[in-house]
Amino acid sequence: MAVRSADNPDSLRGEGLDFVVMDECAFMQREAWTEAIRPALSDRQGKALFISTPKGRNWFWEIYQRGLQGDEGWQSWQFPTAANPFIQPTEIEAARRDLPEIIFRQEYLAEFVDDQGGVFRRVQEAAVLDPKEPQAGRQYVAGVDVASSIDFTVVSVLDAETKEMVYLDRFNRVDYPVLIDRLESVYHRYGLSAMTVEANSIGRPVIDELVTRGLVIVPFTTTSATKQAIIQSLQAAFENAQIKVLNHPVLIGELLSFESKRAPSGSFTYSAPDGMHDDCVMSLAIAWNGLSTDRWFFSSYD
Repeated sequence: MAVRSADNPDSLRGEGLDFVVMDECAFMQREAWTEAIRPALSDRQGKALFISTPKGRNWFWEIYQRGLQGDEGWQSWQFPTAANPFIQPTEIEAARRDLPEIIFRQEYLAEFVDDQGGVFRRVQEAAVLDPKEPQAGRQYVAGVDVASSIDFTVVSVLDAETKEMVYLDRFNRVDYPVLIDRLESVYHRYGLSAMTVEANSIGRPVIDELVTRGLVIVPFTTTSATKQAIIQSLQAAFENAQIKVLNHPVLIGELLSFESKRAPSGSFTYSAPDGMHDDCVMSLAIAWNGLSTDRWFFSSYD
């Protein structure tokens, strides 16, 4: 067993490892993992444990998301200071009073806080709901982002009156008939009068099959213009506290990491960071757009 500093990642090279603990790894350089430690684990098929206080959405955030998303071989946990039985609750409350909110959330609540340039603000305030079963007499809207085997198909259902999210289904690597069955099941379970489904790529044959089964489907064609419109509408909903969503770690992660870039023309492009997903964001944005017909942006579909 040995203890090493990661200040110089090159100093970590050269030894085969059975198990490594990277403590406060959010404050290490990414290269310490990718160029030194990860290769050293291969010879012995070793394992790694990453421990850290969060530090925004850096590489530690990215690997934390891998566990939340269920990537093979990865698991993630999050523990606030209050989970430590050796720290008195009075001390935590004193820190809450003394520290800026952002610092307290990061250091004591173990939250990945990014107060600079995020597309969606006030996400944590809105992500407070548990899933709800359908209730008689209520109207629901649903948005579906259909994906290939690499990404995820996501269904988001909102209560049309309260504008609260009541259901989320996220899955991938299922046979085509299973995908269709799951969408149809949500449609009937929540008594939808229509379901908005992204029509791009494999979404078109999915829509065809759902229509064949007698479902009312509103196609949504994603372009740079329509994506900007629905994302900015959802952005305003969070900013103005008009929406509440499920306390779902993958959904929250996607919302907090979602990025925008300004094009030379002055318009914005939106996407997940490289190597991450935005399927939950797009599904939610499509559902939110479906709350009001005057915000629908879709092309005709034959």
